[in-house]
Amino acid sequence: MGNLPVLALRAVLVALLAGSVFVQAVMVPLLAVDLEEAGGDLGHLRVPFVVITLLGIVAAQVVLACVWRLVTMVRRGTVFSHAAFRYVHIVIGAMVAAALLVFTLGVVLAPGEAVAPGVVLLVGGVGVAVLGVALVVLVLRMLLAQAVARDAEAARMQAELDEVI
Repeated sequence: MGNLPVLALRAVLVALLAGSVFVQAVMVPLLAVDLEEAGGDLGHLRVPFVVITLLGIVAAQVVLACVWRLVTMVRRGTVFSHAAFRYVHIVIGAMVAAALLVFTLGVVLAPGEAVAPGVVLLVGGVGVAVLGVALVVLVLRMLLAQAVARDAEAARMQAELDEVI
């Protein structure tokens, strides 16, 4: 893989990580204040909404850190090794956790009339989409497993060929 795509992806990852830290440090506390001031129908949603949001941001940050590490492995040519599976498993786990957080948000928003049913349905759809991304990563993990197995087989065959020659 060339340097330009790696540098571009790293720039995107840094921008996303910086944005997520900004949202954690500035936007979520402002959201908590807004929900507290709103009172009435939304007051009881403040704590669960803020906690779910913060945990969702942490899950996204974990995914970003793992993708950074995998990109580093790609640049070094070591991605087709068993060490890559650790990061892929963490990404899958973080994505599943994020999907569960989105579904939990839907459950928190569902009772009462503070939030329209259509919004709850949209939140459920987002949860399914996030879970779908986790499944895509799982399929890509299977492809990685096949590539690692083929790489090991090629190394074994090369060693046998070297002995013959």
